[in-house]
Amino acid sequence: MPTALGRGHCGGHITLLFTVEDDLDDPIAQGSRGAGLCLKDGVEAIAKGENGRGKLDVRFQDGEYDSKMYNDVLQELIEEIPEIETFDWELNIRMSLPASQGFGMSASGAIASAIAFQRAIGIPHEECLRRSFLIAHIVERKRSSGLGDTTALSSGGVERRIIAGSPFSGSSLDLGPGISEGWTSETPVLLVWSKKTGKHTSKYIDNPDWKMKISEGGASAMDQIGDGDWDSGRWSDLINESLTFAIVSGLQFDASRTEIIDAASHAIVESGHSERLTAMLCMLGESVVIVPNDSLDGDDWSGELSSILEAGGFSTFPSKIGALR
Repeated sequence: MPTALGRGHCGGHITLLFTVEDDLDDPIAQGSRGAGLCLKDGVEAIAKGENGRGKLDVRFQDGEYDSKMYNDVLQELIEEIPEIETFDWELNIRMSLPASQGFGMSASGAIASAIAFQRAIGIPHEECLRRSFLIAHIVERKRSSGLGDTTALSSGGVERRIIAGSPFSGSSLDLGPGISEGWTSETPVLLVWSKKTGKHTSKYIDNPDWKMKISEGGASAMDQIGDGDWDSGRWSDLINESLTFAIVSGLQFDASRTEIIDAASHAIVESGHSERLTAMLCMLGESVVIVPNDSLDGDDWSGELSSILEAGGFSTFPSKIGALR
């Protein structure tokens, strides 16, 4: 049997506001409504398969992470495509951004690896993509590591999720039940995070009190941005509702988020860009994303801000809003 080789890539995702909708037993129907930003940078996965019995060796190229999620992805794929179990797999993962900081790295990694496994055995492109989003959504829900990241990433760009659930389902991988839509531009963003790891997503979405506060805040925000055309004309609406959601949900005042949002806001003032830039919290990390108030503002403003924030002990990474799927 010849060696099987496949590559997958998926950008990260920042949730800016959301609801928790996980009351139904079927993980395919669980998820969230909300809105956020899909990123150009994320996770690259390269899968190499040799004749075997479905064993998996995960190798991280830039640090040590939990490999169990990738085993879960492989097992879900084997249920759908038994041929995958006739190989022993080596999976190489390269992450551009840290895990557990609100950048959607678990969803990105699950999607990228699912793509890599399938491409290695020759699954056609569109079928491969749709199944990868479905598998990633199921894995995320079973692990309580995410709600709507995969649905968001299925549209790309600046996204809003208007119906909760997986973006694809069924034997024919048709649309739904989840629905997401997006628009995109080359808008630059600056990601800023604390060097300590944030709380796991499950600490919030599995907690009844947090779930209620988050969902009430997210539902109120979606009342404002969930209807009408979704295009660049809604950029300021998204910023305003995200800032409001962070406060009314109580998330801004938990963990060290007040510290990081204050540091980012002070850096913006110090750099002379207070009329040009806004810092928003990334849910649910201890991180912020700094964006231009005009989505068409493509000038390079991140360098000075990065220097100020890194001198204050924070980590930064410049990226851009990702393309549409």
